[in-house]
Amino acid sequence: MRKKVSVIGAGNVGASTAQLIAHSGLADVVLFDIAGGIPQGKALDIAEACPLWNSPSSVKGTNSYSDTKDSDVIVVAAGFPRKPGMSRDDLLHANAGVIKAASCAIAKTSPNAIIVVVTNPMDVMAQLAWKTTGFSCRRVMGMGGVLDAARLRAFLSWELKVSPEDIEAVILGGHGDQMVPMPRFTTVKGIPITELLKKKAIESLIQRTRNGGAEIVSLLKSGSAYYAPAAAAFHMIKSILLDEKRVLPCAAYLNGEYGIKDLYVGVPAMLGSEGVEKIIEVKLAKEEKAMFRESCSSVRKLIKKLSL
Repeated sequence: MRKKVSVIGAGNVGASTAQLIAHSGLADVVLFDIAGGIPQGKALDIAEACPLWNSPSSVKGTNSYSDTKDSDVIVVAAGFPRKPGMSRDDLLHANAGVIKAASCAIAKTSPNAIIVVVTNPMDVMAQLAWKTTGFSCRRVMGMGGVLDAARLRAFLSWELKVSPEDIEAVILGGHGDQMVPMPRFTTVKGIPITELLKKKAIESLIQRTRNGGAEIVSLLKSGSAYYAPAAAAFHMIKSILLDEKRVLPCAAYLNGEYGIKDLYVGVPAMLGSEGVEKIIEVKLAKEEKAMFRESCSSVRKLIKKLSL
């Protein structure tokens, strides 16, 4: 029986994610949105491209959660995008209502699904989705770390003039402004970037990575990034559906790992058919540990604002 992936939110991120899944042929896709006609039109457009991709995927657009029933994976990309000058945290209360409604519907229609949260502020929204659905924490995760790592890899490849395929990046902490890059674990074919670049150059690339989303928002003037976020979500979906056991940086629930309890925050995690199957712990230096705890504290403050 073919796998089924539902994407909640037919905006740019959601539609791009649906396109990548359909193009791969990995699963059938349902694209959901509350706006009439939007998911149906975008799904039809993607479906008409499937013959050109030699893809067997079926693609359906809908305004009814009943069509998402019994999904294997659900990507939550619904919510309000950032505008110039806004931080991810500015979206907290507006998007919390969206995530609560989606999570309640998901729990009823797809009680065995694995959820990948994309909506910002992503770490907090992942925690809210977990609390609302009542799912095992292993079956709810947030996307941000994969995106942050991809951005850092892109910037490093330009700086070093090497293929991004040869770069591995490790990111901890909250998504975006609170991210904690790990230069000594970020490598080019196993060589730490600390051996290849001066400290000032590394710090500059890290800062650009932190501001990666804001940089795109400022250029677009309206709307926010969607190609890279969709690609990041797709990597996670693929690892789950194919049980690849890939180690990817994502927001996962910590229950003592890294000395943190009851919090969704970015860490390296092994993703497979059961969801987050293992948290990978690395030994942090004193300065790294302090930065990670500060990032966790920032995420926790936002969670308290929602009284979770």
